[in-house]
Amino acid sequence: MGTRREVLGIGAKVAALGLAPGLAGQAHAALPRDSGRKIGYAVVGLGYYATRQIMPNFAGCEHSRLVALVSGTPAKLEQYGAQYGIPASHRYSYDQFDAIRDNPDIDAVYVVLPNSLHAEYSIRAAQAGKHVLCEKPMATSVAECQAMIAASRKAGKKLMIGYRSRFEPYNRLAIELARGGHVGPTRLVTAEHGFPIKPDQWRLDKALSGGGSMMDIGIYSLNAARYLTGEEPVEVSAVESTDRSDPRFRTVEDRVSFVLRFPSGVQANCISSYSSAHNGYRVIGTQGWIALEPATPYTGQAMTIRKDNVTTPRTLPEPARNQFVGQLDHLAECVLTGATPIVPGEEGLADMRLIEAIYRSAAERRHVELKA
Repeated sequence: MGTRREVLGIGAKVAALGLAPGLAGQAHAALPRDSGRKIGYAVVGLGYYATRQIMPNFAGCEHSRLVALVSGTPAKLEQYGAQYGIPASHRYSYDQFDAIRDNPDIDAVYVVLPNSLHAEYSIRAAQAGKHVLCEKPMATSVAECQAMIAASRKAGKKLMIGYRSRFEPYNRLAIELARGGHVGPTRLVTAEHGFPIKPDQWRLDKALSGGGSMMDIGIYSLNAARYLTGEEPVEVSAVESTDRSDPRFRTVEDRVSFVLRFPSGVQANCISSYSSAHNGYRVIGTQGWIALEPATPYTGQAMTIRKDNVTTPRTLPEPARNQFVGQLDHLAECVLTGATPIVPGEEGLADMRLIEAIYRSAAERRHVELKA
């Protein structure tokens, strides 16, 4: 995401996985044989995630290329513009952002800004006639998510949310195995994500983040419960635990424990935390379990499966495309083929509706029923 200073200045080889054809096809759209054009991206916000994870991975993309940069820090535009060969004409300040509409090299905009700015820049990008890839959480409210979807629809452009784990081989295999009943019908999901957050960053400022751990690392637990079951929850209950004497948590929450109940009877027990270190999930069925720990880091996922009283690790071959390349190229493929992304704006909206319900449950200390 963009740095705090910057913000304040502006206000896998599919076959190797053994995946079913349907899921494989969704993750890698079939392109016309004569399609040699690469989709040009403008990256908005030159913080750590953009410069250390997203931008370097354009080198591995087949259908995407980095063509423009947007930042409130001139030194960053100069540094990364030179590093990636971006001409001065394709480097924009935030004040100049709307001028991207006049640049035909820019097909899509990747919004990598603090949460409170996602809606504004996604909507402005759509109004400029550009497709949008927006980091998660999609926005800070359901209303903002709906406005983003409406803007992209009005412009006739794609809107995709940056759920990178949906393009990571172990997570994709876990989805396939869990939904396919590999260890029997799923009865329980546990998902826990957290890390001890360092002070003095924009994520701890509610005005910029929209909330604490639940708006950040907690989304991995929440989204995993949804993609592993393939269902939408019908009820949520949550408890918040925050030490308000800790200066990190003056305006945002630390730990949230929440339970999701699904129509099939599956229950998901989840944790989101800014004060404990965990990253993993487990799908428990009638015949055993499937575990990923760690589940959603940038690299190093590890899978273990217990079935019929035998526990074994599952190791996948190195994928042709990592999760970052897969994500960038997926939107490009959808633009080139007309397909709908597997993580469209509606996916971000679904998570945001649940996050609002989780906050409401914790605040009111009651179960919250969810409309179908």
